Amino acid sequence: MSQEEHTDGGCREYQELSRRGFLGVSKLAAAAALTAPAWLPRVVLARDYGSRDAIVVVFLRGAIDGLSAIVPYGDVNYYSQSLRPNLAVPPPGNTGGATDLDGFFGLSPAMAPLLTAYDSGQLAIVQATGSPDPSRSHFDSFKIMEYGTPLQPLTLTTGWLGRHIQSVPPLGNGLLRAVAVSDIVPKTLVGAPATVPVPDPANYLFPGVSVTAVDRREVLEASYATAQEPLATASVSTLDTIDLLGTIDFKGYQPSGGAVYPNSPFGNALKSTAALLKADIGLEAATIDKGGWDTHNAQGNLSGNMFNLMSDLSAGLAAFHLDIQSKMGEMTLVLMSEFGRRADQNGSLGTDHGHGNIMMAMGGNIAGGQVLATDWTVENPLLHPDLLHQGDSLSVTIDYRDVVSEVLERRLGNNDLATVFPNYTPSFPGITV
Repeated sequence: MSQEEHTDGGCREYQELSRRGFLGVSKLAAAAALTAPAWLPRVVLARDYGSRDAIVVVFLRGAIDGLSAIVPYGDVNYYSQSLRPNLAVPPPGNTGGATDLDGFFGLSPAMAPLLTAYDSGQLAIVQATGSPDPSRSHFDSFKIMEYGTPLQPLTLTTGWLGRHIQSVPPLGNGLLRAVAVSDIVPKTLVGAPATVPVPDPANYLFPGVSVTAVDRREVLEASYATAQEPLATASVSTLDTIDLLGTIDFKGYQPSGGAVYPNSPFGNALKSTAALLKADIGLEAATIDKGGWDTHNAQGNLSGNMFNLMSDLSAGLAAFHLDIQSKMGEMTLVLMSEFGRRADQNGSLGTDHGHGNIMMAMGGNIAGGQVLATDWTVENPLLHPDLLHQGDSLSVTIDYRDVVSEVLERRLGNNDLATVFPNYTPSFPGITV
């Protein structure tokens, strides 16, 4: 067993966070977030949203083992008996081996569906990335990464994506600028105007039986018309948002290109997001969470829980890539996790909380077909015992804020990165074209 207390469902901290919904904002607060600044026009939907991308943020909660997903087979230390004698994914050319990407890194067999997007030049992978903050607490790392304040006092109460949306004008009429495809708004989106959690857009309807819906709505509108702000405006915006989403046929949505999403919460969330983006309603951001990655026990390499999680992840992303091709030039997806796992397996044949990890970026203007990994080479093997962070984990050589900042400035038109990530000067790693 490891130094962390855990069961088959992850460490106790992760289980508690899962029960509390990762401490996102409440639904009431999310409704209030729909209140728009005074400068947002109340007009019919515009159809010319300019050249800015919409962003989809996928957060893998629980800390994915990036060393199993994107296999550093070119680092001989990965196969050391002192690190992963039971968990290392074999190199390309072997039974159950990784799919080669660039002569040094490869895709786990469970991640192989992503090869098409990678080869198309629309998917880039970043290794040895993440938050430079050394915390290995899920709770603290969520806050630090989502608020965008590594190595700084936690004084902000808004998320980095929320501040981005605050600092740019809307793409459309501002009625619905961002959606959290979940029960709650994650910290990443806190503070964003015109934002709402929608766990199932197909059922985001006015509640109750249809026969009395009109009368009940009139009563609600009259009741909240005299309420104090921000409740009055939030109530109107919420009803308008229900009407707006009601114009999209989510239940009858047919993915393009023959894409088949996995019938899982993650697959359904991506499918709904694709429908939202294709509907041209001026949506600027969507967030999707996929949990379960706290694999302290029986992680496996070619089967088991981790393999199943990766299979669902890659199948969903591959379907989304195929489905969203008509909007690929107007969309960027960014994937991240709170931290990585330790380089060595534990006594329960799992991996414990570590440091450096993976990110991914997908889009028509992403510099895809490459694995960005600063200073990780055959000559400089970051898994060598002398180079491990705190002696047990992959280092962070590319700050996650650098990846996100490049996307925000070059694809989402935000020239105020100091507001998004205060007290930090990003260095763009070359994730966009």
